[in-house]
Amino acid sequence: MEWHACLDEYEKLVIRMSTPRVVIDNAVCPTATLIKVDSARRHGILLDAVRVLTDLNLSIKKAYISADGQWFMDVFHVTDLNGNKLTDASVISYIKQSLETTHPDRSHGFNGLTALELTGTDRIGLLSEVFAVLADLQCDVVDAKIWTHNGRIASLIFVKDCNSGSPIEDSQQIDKIEARLRNVLKGDNDIRSARTAVSMAVTHTERRLHQMMFADRDYERKPILQHKFDFPVVTVQNWVERGYSVVNVQCKDRTKLLFDVVCTLTDMQYVVFHATIKTSGDKAYLEFYIRHIDGTPISSEPERHRLVQCLQAAVERRASKGARLELHTSDKQGLLADVTRTFRENGLNVTRAEISTTSDMALNVFYVTDSTGNLADPKIIELVRQKIGLANLKVKELPLIYHEKAESEEQAAGVGGAVLLSLGSLVRRNLYNLGLIKSFS
Repeated sequence: MEWHACLDEYEKLVIRMSTPRVVIDNAVCPTATLIKVDSARRHGILLDAVRVLTDLNLSIKKAYISADGQWFMDVFHVTDLNGNKLTDASVISYIKQSLETTHPDRSHGFNGLTALELTGTDRIGLLSEVFAVLADLQCDVVDAKIWTHNGRIASLIFVKDCNSGSPIEDSQQIDKIEARLRNVLKGDNDIRSARTAVSMAVTHTERRLHQMMFADRDYERKPILQHKFDFPVVTVQNWVERGYSVVNVQCKDRTKLLFDVVCTLTDMQYVVFHATIKTSGDKAYLEFYIRHIDGTPISSEPERHRLVQCLQAAVERRASKGARLELHTSDKQGLLADVTRTFRENGLNVTRAEISTTSDMALNVFYVTDSTGNLADPKIIELVRQKIGLANLKVKELPLIYHEKAESEEQAAGVGGAVLLSLGSLVRRNLYNLGLIKSFS
C-alpha cells in the first residue's frame, strides 16, 4: 500500500483499520474455495461482500458471519456454478481487489446510458407494449432486468438514443418517454399505482429492483398462483437474554439467494451481527441475528409480521417461474418488440427477463408461463421458436416433466440443445462486462 506524503501516522492507522483484509484459500476445504474477510463494522458491509461474489455468479455453499464489537468477520465457502473451486487467477484477483475496496459500488458498465424505472400491474403482453413504445421513440435497449411478483412488475431498462448512440438528456424527449410508458403501465385499471422514472444515475440493478418492489408493497399482495412446495418458510423470534431478533429462512437453494435476503434486511435498516448459511442438496438454511441500527431488537408483532412478508417476497421475486428461453442473435432496432409480441400473440406471459447486448449481439433470457401463470405447453414454445428462429431461441430449462419430451423433439428436428455460454464461462463473461479482461471466449 502506497501512502500519500501528507498523511500522518494516525491517518495511516485509520486507513489500515478501515480497509478490509481478504484471504482466499483453496487448501482448507476440499469442495469449495474459502474466502475470509476481516473489516471494521459498518452498516451494509455484509451486503457489499455478498454482492461482489454474487455478481460473478458464484454459488455460496456455506457462510459464517460474526461481529465482535466494532469488528466484522465473514467466511464464505464458494464454488462456480459447476460446483468447482475457483482456479482462474483473474477471477481470484478481481474478488480480492473488490472486497478490499471500502465502498465497492460500481456502475456495472452502464455509464452513458439512461435508466428507466417502471412499476405497475403485470398483465400478459405488457412487455411487448413497453418495448414497442421504446422502439417507436428511437430508444435502443442496451440492458434490462424485469421482475414480476404477486401480480406486480418492476423493470429497470437502460437505453440510449438510436441515432446518436448517446444517453437521452433532452428534457422534452424524457417527458415524452415517461408519459408514453406511464399510459402503457396504467392500462385500464392501474391509474394510481403505475410509476415511471428516468435517471442518469446508475445504481446496482438488482438492489434497485428490490427497492422498487418493496416501495410498491408487493409483499402485501396475494399471489396469483402459489406453488406450495416452493414457498419459503420464514420465522422471526426474539432472543431476549442477548437482545437479538433471530431470523430463520428455509427455502429452495438458488444463485443469489443470500444477496436477496441480506439486501432486504439492509434496506429495511436491520444490522446483521451473526449469521450462519448452510446448503444441503437443493435446500438452503439461513439464520441471522439482527438488531435495528439503534441496537434494539424487533419490538412489535406487526413489525415481525412485516419482516416475514418482506423476506418471503425477497426470496420469491427471483425464483424461476416457467420455462427459461434464451435468445442469442444479432441485435437490431425493434428486436425486443418483435420477440415479445410473438410471445403475446401465442399466449406466453413473461414472468422474468434479463436483457443484455455485447458487441452488437443480443443475449436475452426470458422465463415464460401460459396466460394464467401455469406451465406453458411445450408445443406452443416450439411454435414460438419456429417463428423467432430455432437457431436463435433455445429452451434452456423446462419443468422436469417436460425434459425428456423436449429433448426428443430437439433431436427429431435436428436441432442441438441450448447453445450459449457454458456455466464455467459465466464468471469470465462478467469480468469482460466489467472491462477487466479483453475476451471471455
